[in-house]
Amino acid sequence: MFPALETELKQQTLPEAYEDFMYHHLQYYGYFKGPTCLSSTVHRQIEAVSRGISCPSRPENGNSYSLMLSSPLLKSRQLLHDDLGEVNSRLREPRDLFAFFSTSGPLQAPRWPIECEVIKENIHHIEWVPPQPEYFYQPTGNEKAPEIVGEEKGTVVYQLDSVPTEDSYFTSSRVGGKPGIIKELAVTLQGPEDDTLLFESRFESGNLQKATRVNTYEYELTLRTDLYTNKHTQWFYFRIQNTRKDVTYRFTIVNLLKPKSLYTIGMKPLMYSQLDASTHSIGWRREGNEIRYYRSNTDDGQQPFYCLTWTIQFPHDQDTCFFAHFYPYTYTDLQCFLLSVANSPVQSQFCKLRTLCRSLAGNIVYLLTITNPARTPQEAAAKKAVVLTARVHPGESNGSWIMKGFLDFILSNSPDAQLLRDIFIFKVVPMLNPDGVIVGNYRCSLAGRDLNRHYKTILKESFPCIWHTRNMIKRLLEEREVLLYCDFHGHSRKSNIFLYGCNNNDHKFWLHERVFPLMLSKNAPDKFSFHSCNFKVQKCKEGTGRVVMWRMGILNSYTMESTFGGSTLGNRRDTHFTPEDLTSLGYHVCDTLLDFCDPDRTKFMQCLAELKELLQQEIHKKFKELGQDMDLEGSWSDISLTDIESSTSGSDSSFSDGLPVHLLNTTDELNGRDKGTSLGPSKMTTLILTKNKERMQREKPGFTVSCSPKRNTNPSQERAPDTKPNWSRNRYPATKGGRTTAVVYPSLHIYTYP
Repeated sequence: MFPALETELKQQTLPEAYEDFMYHHLQYYGYFKGPTCLSSTVHRQIEAVSRGISCPSRPENGNSYSLMLSSPLLKSRQLLHDDLGEVNSRLREPRDLFAFFSTSGPLQAPRWPIECEVIKENIHHIEWVPPQPEYFYQPTGNEKAPEIVGEEKGTVVYQLDSVPTEDSYFTSSRVGGKPGIIKELAVTLQGPEDDTLLFESRFESGNLQKATRVNTYEYELTLRTDLYTNKHTQWFYFRIQNTRKDVTYRFTIVNLLKPKSLYTIGMKPLMYSQLDASTHSIGWRREGNEIRYYRSNTDDGQQPFYCLTWTIQFPHDQDTCFFAHFYPYTYTDLQCFLLSVANSPVQSQFCKLRTLCRSLAGNIVYLLTITNPARTPQEAAAKKAVVLTARVHPGESNGSWIMKGFLDFILSNSPDAQLLRDIFIFKVVPMLNPDGVIVGNYRCSLAGRDLNRHYKTILKESFPCIWHTRNMIKRLLEEREVLLYCDFHGHSRKSNIFLYGCNNNDHKFWLHERVFPLMLSKNAPDKFSFHSCNFKVQKCKEGTGRVVMWRMGILNSYTMESTFGGSTLGNRRDTHFTPEDLTSLGYHVCDTLLDFCDPDRTKFMQCLAELKELLQQEIHKKFKELGQDMDLEGSWSDISLTDIESSTSGSDSSFSDGLPVHLLNTTDELNGRDKGTSLGPSKMTTLILTKNKERMQREKPGFTVSCSPKRNTNPSQERAPDTKPNWSRNRYPATKGGRTTAVVYPSLHIYTYP
């Protein structure tokens, strides 16, 4: 699959005639003193062929010209060839400038930290949509909470030896990771009757640290923390072999760090059976019983641990199975997808693939520019931009599935997609943190830091992915207006899909940042929850992508959060999300974008009026609960929403850990700490809220005024409208006339390993 694994240290390639010519040319003028790249035999072949060619277009020279083109030594790697080997007049774009992988050659193999052992097996999974909705697990109240036994009383059957710790830092990388012979970590079976499970996680995105057998069919599992840290255990992905059917196994993950989890309200782990995939084309599915999430009876003396336990019966004897926190989407999956785009004669015309930068480990961070060619310079200059990114947090694979759905649609021949490409330039970074995705981190890069807290950084070498992303957007803003920025994430404690945005201070655009989320909730009512959206800008979030881009001048700047669990809305209530659900949301983003920029502003103004009424009702309700009377007439638009909206503390947040480990002792000039100030309240809000602050704290301690409608604390009770919005769908009549409902865009096949 990865020929680069064998040619990493020494690569043999045929010389190119043009390169040899340039070497001779430079040597003639004294600028090159090294040997030329072609042998004397090849030189004679060139001269012999050249003597027969005076003009390639002349018929009498056709045979010589064909000979030159067919020669493997003379064929230029810069000319594009079709499937029949005929020359396309178009030249390949300079590789040294853009460094994209060859569309006819092997993919660049992932680069791993030099400490990581990596097995040579190719792990791949089929895509499959369950025929029936997968409902949440319904707790019975009798779920067991096993006491942690540990290796003192159990038997360690799998354990990674060389794992970087928080005291070390990334130094170098290599294709294939640690050199030398890969050790066999799983126990050796004593015979066919030995039913010990064999574990493995040394593959892309895997992260099991240790497995301990504490009973015949019971195992305690320890997850590996993010590399170069001692925390961030949430994502899991590992392999099991030597299974037995018709017996009940129990697995308990013993070192989770979050006190709350969707597993407490019915989320099930994902399981994949290789035999089911090969014989019945069944892929990932939700499995598990007796699921419980609870605080451990042990800790490390610094922070409490939490446990996830579940039981399961495997479908086959001697099967190979996988467990995962969510549907994996690896760096190689992305590369295979992008390779298909680059090889498409149609899609490659309006989707240009570039290298934004290289990660700390040397993996390519890809940048896609998607737009239809403009007919005039004026038309090109008039296009606005949309910027979309994903996987800054590597364990949030939900973001990649939404991104895939968006790319599937925007690169299609749908009239809506063609229209969007006509009016926008899309800048897309589909995987911001490839290093973290490769090694199986949940939240950090190889700098051991959360990249989504460092978008203001000046440390280009330590945080290249986000530094170059911010710089790219900065240059883009100098060229044209960026209508929307959105970074795709996953959420481990809240259901549904929702957006975090930024309240706007300009009264001219008051509440405008909420229109796109409200429209999206109307277009995807069974998946997207507007009530879960939040627009407060907190000081601890100043380094996030959405806040930094908003401060750079992008009014509609968002973080899209998609749950690891499922929906509590409409007809999808209490069911898990599948990849098809998330890819369909990628389509809905496109659909909503057309609604949002419709020249007929009816829908926009309708949403704006609805937002004002909703917010006014909520503020009156909150103050009434506090025993307050307020008259907002005449000063409605003077309210600073920052002061009345609850925080986003329910998000999967982490505070910045500051500099990478190897820079902790450097001067403050390198710190890149936040210099900006948080949003200040308006005078009107200060007059309304400050005078009652003490009374609010005294009478209702801990109460926070929120702009969100009051809803039941039980998330399963939240519902969304079951119908589509009752607004006209006659935008751009030449292209979209007569459309009454949103097109259900089918989920395309996910490219796996070739």
